[in-house]
Amino acid sequence: MAFTLIELLIVIAVIAMLLGILVPISHTAREQTRAVMCGANLKQVCLALTTYDQENETLPYGFDDLTYVTTAPPGGYVGEASRDKMGWWWFHLLYEALGKNFGQQTVVWCPSRCVRDLGPKANVLCGNYAVNRAICKDAPGTTGGEFVGKPLGLYQIRSSAETLLITDSGYSLISWRGATNAAGQPFENTQREGAFYVPGLAINNQRLLEGAISPSCERDAIDGRHPNRSVNVGFTDGHTARVEADDLFVEENDDSYSNLSPLWLPK
Repeated sequence: MAFTLIELLIVIAVIAMLLGILVPISHTAREQTRAVMCGANLKQVCLALTTYDQENETLPYGFDDLTYVTTAPPGGYVGEASRDKMGWWWFHLLYEALGKNFGQQTVVWCPSRCVRDLGPKANVLCGNYAVNRAICKDAPGTTGGEFVGKPLGLYQIRSSAETLLITDSGYSLISWRGATNAAGQPFENTQREGAFYVPGLAINNQRLLEGAISPSCERDAIDGRHPNRSVNVGFTDGHTARVEADDLFVEENDDSYSNLSPLWLPK
């Protein structure tokens, strides 16, 4: 039996309506799945960090190019020599615990990573996870400032359940300076200034206008990485959570800073 034109149009309209409902649901489900996978990755990395601390009574350096200056890290140097410092990063010191692989789709890569340009696209330093530099400090002599020195041990952090250790990030090192509206707070890596941010943080709109965030990272920085501009974070007591990016914001009020401690600065 043949269908009339009206019947065919009704069927097409119904199919279009169903697609209009199902496609966004499917997209949301995929985003939620990636966010859950990211949280699982972060949980494994947190476990590796705490295990390292148990074995060494300190957390790893965030970056070190002095102690290992003549020795390549396991798996080789990462990044681009013209834009990234060549040395050992925090994840190199967790090589065994993280599966001896820093390639794509491994535990150190966020499943929702969104970096467009071909330069940092295959660079594990960009668009994945970062340790808090107030805890995993840089080796003495690498740079200057407040984030250089011996890394802290977990025993030194009293408010461990409230102190941020690792989070979704535009670059592999992060601190409160990348989450503040304070003027004159430069990004910490001078060779790759355009890749240091908390994904989805509201102030990133202004940072982008100021040229402090690379256009290739715009979607990740502005729209965020996970649903509702949320980020996965790990704390020094080993627990992980998904929070709104703006929960990590550090506000300047009359030359004083709020929300710094113990979230960003350990006590």
